[in-house]
Amino acid sequence: MGPLLNIEEALLVRRAARGDLAAFERLYRTHIGRVYAICVRLVADPVRAEELAQDAFVRAWERLGTFQGHARFYSWLYRLTVNVVVESQRSQGRLRLHEVSAEGEDGSSDGVPDHMRGDSETHQHDPGTRLDLERAIASLPNGARAVFVLHDIEGYEHHEIAEMTGTTVGTSKGQLHRARRLLRGRLER
Repeated sequence: MGPLLNIEEALLVRRAARGDLAAFERLYRTHIGRVYAICVRLVADPVRAEELAQDAFVRAWERLGTFQGHARFYSWLYRLTVNVVVESQRSQGRLRLHEVSAEGEDGSSDGVPDHMRGDSETHQHDPGTRLDLERAIASLPNGARAVFVLHDIEGYEHHEIAEMTGTTVGTSKGQLHRARRLLRGRLER
């Protein structure tokens, strides 16, 4: 099962919002790998990340009727996932971002267990290079890291990032420039 087209995804979202479990399962299978990856980057605990990813999809199911389709479904799901993680961390009194090892406990190169991986998650990377990059990204200031991940890794446009983060397009562009400059400096060492 490959990535969904926008029209196909919009139809699945509408069907799922009306209670169609098969449509929601298709959305789940399409996005679980990326949702899990977000969670593991934020909590640095694969087991906890798996729980939070499941919590995010439970919340998505409950709130699917609030998705209005102004942005991509994954933008909405991403924001919902981050909120689930932040609320969980806040309730546990430990709201902070953690560095994540590039190699998960299950041996997968990106920390995503095979059973949590979406069908489109079949990348192979040099572990040493990936570890250096992951550490460099984790060391970025919060705003710069968020914009870098959203733009250069997740593929969002600046207007989408501004909407998701509650900032301006100019701030997004500035943070991305800052992140790239800092990363170059850290990776050239």
